[in-house]
Amino acid sequence: MPAIPVALQVYSVRKDAAENLPATLEAIAAADYAGVEFAGYYDRTAQELRRLLDDHGLRCAGTHTGLKTVLDDELDRTIEFNQVLGNSNLIVPGLPAERRGNRDVWLDNARLFEEINQKVQERGMRLGYHNHGHEFQASDGADGGEAPWDTLAQNTSASLILQLDLGNAMHGGADPLPYLRKYAGRAVTIHLKDHDPNNDKALIGEGVLDWDEVFRICESTGKTEWYIVEQESYAYPPLECVRRCRENLKKMGR
Repeated sequence: MPAIPVALQVYSVRKDAAENLPATLEAIAAADYAGVEFAGYYDRTAQELRRLLDDHGLRCAGTHTGLKTVLDDELDRTIEFNQVLGNSNLIVPGLPAERRGNRDVWLDNARLFEEINQKVQERGMRLGYHNHGHEFQASDGADGGEAPWDTLAQNTSASLILQLDLGNAMHGGADPLPYLRKYAGRAVTIHLKDHDPNNDKALIGEGVLDWDEVFRICESTGKTEWYIVEQESYAYPPLECVRRCRENLKKMGR
C-alpha cells in the first residue's frame, strides 16, 4: 500500500504561525511535511489559506474545529470553509466540562456525534473526535468503570473518526496501543506524540511508546490516511522541535 503521508498539527508552532503564517508554512514544507492540520485560521479566509497551502505544496489533512462550529447554523459555514481548503476531516478537539462525565453523558455525546456525522457525510465529509487524557479514565458508578473512549467508540458508527492522540492517552495513564488495535480502522488520522514520565519535553522517538507497533497497526488496516505530528512541549524552539520529530520519523522509515 502507498506510504501514509505525514502532516503537522499547526498548533505545535502556533506562536510562529500567529507572527508569520506564510513563513511558518514554508518552514513546515521545508521540513518535509506533506500537509497540515489547522487548529485556528490566524484571521485568514479559506481562500487565503488555500493559496498559502498550494504555494508551499501542502495539503490540508484536517481541521480541529470546536463543537459549536458543527452545530446548527454554524455547520454550513464550517463545511463551506473546509471545502475551499480541500479538507474532508472535521475533528472536534475536545468537549466542554459539562459534556465530560459518566457513561450517560458519553452516550449522549455519541448520539450527538452520530447526528452531525450523518449531516457532514451527505456533504462528502467526515466528523471525528480527538482525545485528551480523561477519555481513558473510567468513571465510578453504574457504568461498571467503562472508559469514555470505549463508550464513544462502541455507540457510534465506523465512519466517525477516532483521532487517537497517543501522547495524550499516555499522559492520562493509559496504554494507547490496545485501544488502537481495538478500533484500528477508525484511526483515519492519528496524532503522533511521544511520552516519557521522566522527560516532559520528549520528542517523537525519545519516549516510551512502541512506534514499530503503532506503524504496524495503522499500516495493516489500510484505513489510516494521515500521520499527524503534534508537539506541545519544547526542548528547542517549536519549529526546531517539529523538524527533529520529522527527522526521527524518517529514521523509522516514515
